[in-house]
Amino acid sequence: MKKLITGALSVIVLSTGFAQKNGIINNSNSKNVKLKSIDMGDCHWTEGFWADKFKVAEKSMIPYMRTVLTGDIGHGLNNFKIAAGLKEGEHKGFAWHDGDFYKFMEAECYLYAQNKDKALLTELDGYIAIIAKAQEEDGYIETQIQLNKKADRYENRKYHEMYNSGHLFTAACIHYRTTGQKNFLNLAIKQADLLYTLFMPDSKLMGRFGFNQTQIMGLVELYRTTGEKKYLVLAEKFINNRGKYKVEEVSTTIGYPIGDMVQERTALRKSTEAVGHAVLALYYYAGAADVYAETGEQALIDALDKLWYNVTDQKMYVTGAVGQTHYGASTNRDKIEEGFIDQYMMPNMTAYNETCANVCNSMFSYRMLGLHGESKYADVMELVLYNSALSGINLEGDKYYYSNPLRVIKGARDYSKMNTEFATRQPYLNCFCCPPNLVRTIAKVSGWAYSLSQNGVAVNLYGGNELKTKLEDGSKLELTQETQYPWDGTVKITVNKAKKAAFDMMLRIPNWAVGSKVMVNGKDAGVKVAAGEFATINRKWKKGDVVTIDFPMDIKFVEGNSRIEEVRNQVAIKRGPVVYCLESADLPKDVKIIDAYIKGDVTALKAEYKADFLGGVSAITGDVLLRKDSPNKHMYHTVTKPKWETYKTTFVPYYAWSNRNGGKESEMSVFLPIVWGK
Repeated sequence: MKKLITGALSVIVLSTGFAQKNGIINNSNSKNVKLKSIDMGDCHWTEGFWADKFKVAEKSMIPYMRTVLTGDIGHGLNNFKIAAGLKEGEHKGFAWHDGDFYKFMEAECYLYAQNKDKALLTELDGYIAIIAKAQEEDGYIETQIQLNKKADRYENRKYHEMYNSGHLFTAACIHYRTTGQKNFLNLAIKQADLLYTLFMPDSKLMGRFGFNQTQIMGLVELYRTTGEKKYLVLAEKFINNRGKYKVEEVSTTIGYPIGDMVQERTALRKSTEAVGHAVLALYYYAGAADVYAETGEQALIDALDKLWYNVTDQKMYVTGAVGQTHYGASTNRDKIEEGFIDQYMMPNMTAYNETCANVCNSMFSYRMLGLHGESKYADVMELVLYNSALSGINLEGDKYYYSNPLRVIKGARDYSKMNTEFATRQPYLNCFCCPPNLVRTIAKVSGWAYSLSQNGVAVNLYGGNELKTKLEDGSKLELTQETQYPWDGTVKITVNKAKKAAFDMMLRIPNWAVGSKVMVNGKDAGVKVAAGEFATINRKWKKGDVVTIDFPMDIKFVEGNSRIEEVRNQVAIKRGPVVYCLESADLPKDVKIIDAYIKGDVTALKAEYKADFLGGVSAITGDVLLRKDSPNKHMYHTVTKPKWETYKTTFVPYYAWSNRNGGKESEMSVFLPIVWGK
């Protein structure tokens, strides 16, 4: 059977041309994509912020994760070994733990695309051999069911079989694109073929099964990789099933919330509001965006546009984080967990903001960037990456946050009653979905830095790098980008190789970068340069041409919409794409974070790059006012004129908080009450 599948696949891949490009999203043949992915490995970080983060991923994050997931702590590989008959024992970890291991494998593939370390291929081949031995003859591979005598296949959706399958499909496609090997891809195809057999027929029970929708993205990538249209058809089927069946408790739903929690109360094409579990929702929307890229169905993109707006303009934090609460209710009053609640309802201290949800927010926006070719989607990608994604991991790369609140007060929360919120970052989380999701994102973000337009290249993200790629017409393009962004606003892009004919260089001008300037060879580029848009330069480029971008890196106060009650009369500090916070490490010993107020003079704040502080950051210094008559002893009390003490302090990037506390809980706040005229 394996030989037959391998042989058939060889014909598919070699004859259709679908695998000719190797982007993170292989959308080279997707007719409804305006900005298409570059190949993995085309862009390499060379210096600065993302080069440093990639090095930490290579030297610390992935090796540490390998220790966790291949040993007895995370037990991820052990589950496959036991299912394969190579080890005695029982399944450990949550039902989605197979998916966590696939994400780790995917991260290793991105690492290999950059460093070409053959030891990684040998390691991956070892994992794949174990998974192949664990896989059943008809393609089924779900260790949480195979090792559970009390559960049957596709008996109940709480076992997250679809989630695991989706990450298998994606990781296998990435493995094929980076290595050219089909051993992992063959396993994914067998599992996908099984899903097609079981889930294409209409069924009231099975029709509601497809929640936690990573399988949609994975199936589309299988279609793009193999050219087999049935995978695209099945992906669309899972979308069509949502909102199709009556929402009621049945045998397949017992043990997990129903309705809006899993986005099944309203059909996607009729949806205008992001509801339910934030990760489930955003994986779902990202998958639907992939389907639209192939089908071009107007109803899909109309719905996705409304949902993206609702997420990013009505339910997203200033850090790019999403998923306001751990427990709550949707606007339809369905029980939800780890997810969206009403628009503008944005608590700070109890903000959930799961790291996975934040990463998924950037994934959804990356796809929308490709579909529409508008820079606002890359603005959200960037906001997440520099803030609410990186806050999920410490600077050393071996401890994690699952939840990312915007304010932390000692003693205000009883962490012993919580299962995913912690006072400090943890070396291992029993629910281990976020760490590999974040690490694979850091490992692949160079693939998001550029996109290919119809006649040129788009610069989506800034950082020191080298790009060696091919434009849509097959011509070679080589660029070098030099910058210390986001700490410095100067970006220099040098053309090293280009075709003789004119083509576009699209430069994203972030929405915060009002007053940016673009020069070519020292002269004004002569094009429209507007914040929140791409500045497009069309010319006949030649070797040695230099584009210089100057982003104003002013320190700014940011306030929330007046409907966000939790931040009324408060401001956050932002410089460039980086959101800052005040941490108790930068206050007097006995002062509480809630007694600190910001002076209403942004010009008094100063930024200075400190290479030996928090891994190298631009810190912001300035005065805060410490309230000496704290109102927090009683629920309410009368007040006259507050008593203030001025204190000079340092504000640090939000992502870098809780790295100086020596394992002890630290206080922190992104938003501070403001006192104008002080």
